[in-house]
Amino acid sequence: MDQISGKRRQLLKAGAIGGGSLLFGFSLFGCTKQGQTPANDRKEPPSEKAVGQASTAMTNEQPGLAHDAFIRIDREGIVTLIIHKVEMGQGTFTSLPQLLAEELGADLSKVKLEQAPANNSLYADALLGGQVTGGSTSIRATYKPLREAGAKVRTVLVQAAAKNWNVEPGDLKVVGGTIRHEASNRQVHFGEVAEAASKLSFPAEVKLKDPAQFTLVGKPLKRLDSPAKVNGSAQFGIDARLPNMGIAAVAASPVLGGKVAAVDEQKALAVKGVRQVLRIEGAVAVVADHFWAAKQGLAAAAPRFDDGANANVSTAGIVADMMKVSQNTGAIATDKGDALKALDAGPGRRIDVVYEVPFLAHATMEPMNCTVDLKQDGCDIWVGTQVPALAQGAAAKLTGLPIEKVRVHNHYIGGGFGRRLEVDNVIQAVEFARLAKGPLKIIWTREEDIQHDMYRPYYVDRMSARIDDKGMPVAWFHRVTGSSIMSRFAPPMVKNGVDPDAVEAAADIQYSIPAIRVEYVRHEPPGLPTAFWRGVGPTHNVFVVESFIDELAYASKTDPVAFRRALLQKSPRTLAVLNLAAEKAGWGKPLKPIAGRKLGRGISTQFAFGSYMAQVAEVSVGPDGDVRVHRVVCAVDCGQNVNPDTIVAQMEGGIVFGASAALWDEVTVEKGRVQQSNFSDYRVMRMPESPAVEVYIVNSHDDPGGIGEPGTAGIAPALANAVFAATGKRIRKLPIAEQLKKA
Repeated sequence: MDQISGKRRQLLKAGAIGGGSLLFGFSLFGCTKQGQTPANDRKEPPSEKAVGQASTAMTNEQPGLAHDAFIRIDREGIVTLIIHKVEMGQGTFTSLPQLLAEELGADLSKVKLEQAPANNSLYADALLGGQVTGGSTSIRATYKPLREAGAKVRTVLVQAAAKNWNVEPGDLKVVGGTIRHEASNRQVHFGEVAEAASKLSFPAEVKLKDPAQFTLVGKPLKRLDSPAKVNGSAQFGIDARLPNMGIAAVAASPVLGGKVAAVDEQKALAVKGVRQVLRIEGAVAVVADHFWAAKQGLAAAAPRFDDGANANVSTAGIVADMMKVSQNTGAIATDKGDALKALDAGPGRRIDVVYEVPFLAHATMEPMNCTVDLKQDGCDIWVGTQVPALAQGAAAKLTGLPIEKVRVHNHYIGGGFGRRLEVDNVIQAVEFARLAKGPLKIIWTREEDIQHDMYRPYYVDRMSARIDDKGMPVAWFHRVTGSSIMSRFAPPMVKNGVDPDAVEAAADIQYSIPAIRVEYVRHEPPGLPTAFWRGVGPTHNVFVVESFIDELAYASKTDPVAFRRALLQKSPRTLAVLNLAAEKAGWGKPLKPIAGRKLGRGISTQFAFGSYMAQVAEVSVGPDGDVRVHRVVCAVDCGQNVNPDTIVAQMEGGIVFGASAALWDEVTVEKGRVQQSNFSDYRVMRMPESPAVEVYIVNSHDDPGGIGEPGTAGIAPALANAVFAATGKRIRKLPIAEQLKKA
């Protein structure tokens, strides 16, 4: 049994509210230690903490004081959890209620959810330090606090029933929201004792269930959000509607920093349904009765822009500058042994290569949008956001309103991927709302979104290693060059010149190599803002590290799996998933031939977001260089699994998302303008192109790891290594398809 201390007892409280319902407050604070990864693993990524810090900085609140998230139980026994996370497809709205219901003894079908209002003080995530959904933290941060809250609420409900029946609490059982006294054949549901329970004190300590006794956690339960999404009643941000609301199509300067030069307002107003033409410094919005009229009006307005200082920015220029800068010595992220000396001396051979990964857009399925009703005495915002308090703070700053007068109504998100950790859409909507007559919804077209995104940074990685006479690496050098998201988002997280996000999964590789040095060189490209992308730092570093390990295996004439095994003897959980994935994939066995195509398998491993993973990809490559991904085998050890169906879904979605980017996607710039515009030239894998994905989950009762992003991080190197196995072409620059065209 897991003994929980009562040190947060003072933060738990209960009270009766209208109708005899019982309202319980509980703390999510203090679970940082509980949510930490086991000893000998790397610490929680500071990039995640930084997101929350940025949010709390905007609202001037102190992080980590989340003491008033609530559980409400009404007369009918319906349990309502006011949830501080947003649902963006990752399954949070099912997994978190599972945790609560497990210890509460509730009927999961009678657990309802309410989205928490924006409030960093009340609803901060313990790992992130702010009201944030991201970084694969939802389960990690709430696994024990939610269970503890459920156990304490159950305790007072049982005490109330026992007092009413004049029996011992220990003689009662709780099953499916019902409290039973089998000796007298009496029973009540939670709602019938809620008011009486509200007058009792919470216990100082409770015993949580042994995981072996779980009846809900670890089960593939149906998602609670599916019915509404299937029948169309689910409300996303873009579904917000208000009386007399105007809907706006927007055109921002195609060059970052450009300003509006001219607009043909009369032509726009001549379009039926158009109400207003609004201008702010860098963008134009045409407001209409409906979006089609707004879009037609915007086309008629034909806004023109002064490009400004970034008019001549190009990808070629950005990369040329980065190549030069990447030759400079960087800030030290890891320095073990004397790697520089070991590279230049000793038996064996030295290998030096350079990797590159491109700018990437998020391309969320639900276009960016925001609805604002701004009045003199308050501001209401309807949006799907990963950072409601950050949005609230930004709006308050713009309008000059007290923060409590800004109300954020958060919604389901149709694809986050880190895009909605930013609030540029909210800021723009509020700016336009100050000029609008009445409530206003802005919708960015797909083109507007992709060409005005905040992009995953371009990185140049210089890699060096020495392998000895036995073919094993004795020295490892990795210099990361790229922009610093942290310096913009959370400057205090940058220590001694190292952006922790830029080197995550590079500074702490799992392989045992005697001498390792990892450096970071910051270089900000002009004309493109950069931001977190699904999988954040590991998406680029896992690709580089796992590709280079594959190169070393080939150089040592050793099988890639055997090579990794030899280096993972001190990382047993990573070794275990490597072996599991290799076994399930049939590593070493021949692939079924496909006429006219070359076949290959590739493997990758990683430890990121508190989870261990290995992936094996099977690909074929045609004569013209087209790559088909036939099968991906994924072994994951994410500690205690809460809902295996959710884990499988996250692996499948993450792998397809990451494979799309690895195979085809990049954002390029010419004359300061992003050249991609829609899914026609920024591809997402179509259903017939999607591989069979097999997911194998390691049974574990260790603290949960994250699952939303590891799948995305691991697929790119598995694919690149498979392409090498098939063709002999080493992919050191993404996207893969572009490199095969040049082969």
